[in-house]
Amino acid sequence: MPECSNKLTALRIISEIGVDMNKFPSAGNLCSWAGLVPRNDESAGKKHSTKITKAGRYLKPLLVQIANAVVTSKKHPEHRNKYLQLKRRRGHKKAIIAIARRLLVATYHILRDSICYNVDLYNIPELKQFKKTMSVKGAIRFAQSQGFTVNI
Repeated sequence: MPECSNKLTALRIISEIGVDMNKFPSAGNLCSWAGLVPRNDESAGKKHSTKITKAGRYLKPLLVQIANAVVTSKKHPEHRNKYLQLKRRRGHKKAIIAIARRLLVATYHILRDSICYNVDLYNIPELKQFKKTMSVKGAIRFAQSQGFTVNI
């Protein structure tokens, strides 16, 4: 019976986000779309509440339910250990949201790269390629500001 439940859960996630991850430039964009990131309520240097966004009406509760099941299971100790570490500092609710986000990031990489689940999937950094140019004089000034001696 659990195998059938796993297939239905996967079907629900895929029906929400689809299989084409090209519409999300990064895992952070998918998490934002799913409502698993904190709002940014800052004005005049004052930070207000850090509640999560209201997006992801159907996906977010499903991911929270999955996260609750994963942290109680002994099958994936990496998620349980991270949950216990976060729960001590931030509380149950924020720790569960963090685990749900980690699971969604792993799902993003599985679907984008067509690979099997790996423990390290949620730790993959999103490296953005920037096209930066610098003049020779600017490069020399930068190197000198970092403490290098430049010999021309």
